[in-house]
Amino acid sequence: MHEDEDQSLVGRPLRSAVSLEGGERIGEARDAARRFMTEVQAVHGIPVSERAMGLAELVVSELVTNAHKYAPGPCLLDLEVNDRAVEISVWDSNPALPVPREADPNRIGKHGLEIVMAVCRSFEIRREPVGKRLKAAIVLADDPGGHPAGRLMLPARLPGCFSTSGAAPQCPDAAARARRPGRRATG
Repeated sequence: MHEDEDQSLVGRPLRSAVSLEGGERIGEARDAARRFMTEVQAVHGIPVSERAMGLAELVVSELVTNAHKYAPGPCLLDLEVNDRAVEISVWDSNPALPVPREADPNRIGKHGLEIVMAVCRSFEIRREPVGKRLKAAIVLADDPGGHPAGRLMLPARLPGCFSTSGAAPQCPDAAARARRPGRRATG
């Protein structure tokens, strides 16, 4: 028996990979995302907010739709929960990198990447040796302030601080301490 075969899954990322081909792949991808997120919560006991569940399906749908429209052949969908977020990765065979457009309320269609970027903690596009990969991360817990990208807690060494959508950390406790009489703000 290998030394770590008996260790718990705690602390290890949870993963799922799906190869998608044909016209039914968009619906199949949404179903795979829903099953994965349900399993993360029901089987592994990791809390998943309704917001995160719905956004995972939306982001998977948008990214796989783009792969279906612009890349010939199959695409690969990878889902991974790590660091209190689900990372959604879609690979396709087209090496052309999509260019997110500026917001334009008068434009009809082509808002997919704009939507994905607005609701995710992080988003990246990178060329692969064959094709390209798009990655988006969605925080699993809701933000108490209602931010659409959810809440990401920083490491425990920074109590009371949080970051949303990759923005600079908000540290209400630190700000309050800095405003107390007789204390200087330090950065």
